[in-house]
Amino acid sequence: MKKITTTIELEELAFSELNPLEVTLIQRAKKISTNAYAPYSDFRVGAAVVLSNGEIYQSSNQENVSFPVGTCAERLLLGYVGANYPEQTPQILAIVAQRAGEDSWARVSPCGMCRQAINEVENRYQSPITILLLQADGTVLRFQGIQQLLPLKFDDLHS
Repeated sequence: MKKITTTIELEELAFSELNPLEVTLIQRAKKISTNAYAPYSDFRVGAAVVLSNGEIYQSSNQENVSFPVGTCAERLLLGYVGANYPEQTPQILAIVAQRAGEDSWARVSPCGMCRQAINEVENRYQSPITILLLQADGTVLRFQGIQQLLPLKFDDLHS
């Protein structure tokens, strides 16, 4: 038997430690989360991404009574920018979440499907995405590339 150990590397930052672009992305994600259609979970997610041309786009989750049909904010956003701006590389992705009726922000991390979707975008552009996750205490987790959250990612059908 061979034991394999993997570690992740991320930074926990106070909001005041973010650079101006990161602050803007978090703010845009917060604002768009209010447009979430989340009548079933009451969990509103917002995501904002900056592309290599400096443009920022954002999206929110959109649920459906048939749960698999709904779309997470991250996948909706990355699909949109990939379809409309295929020559622009996503560079930084900010994700926030809030439960309906609560003033504080929820701890958030991309679901498994979103992690795999982020992986595909990184593979497409051959570039890791910096990911920012707003936490319930107001701190932000920052890390380089989905590998930090998906160490055994599915990359190749031909291996």
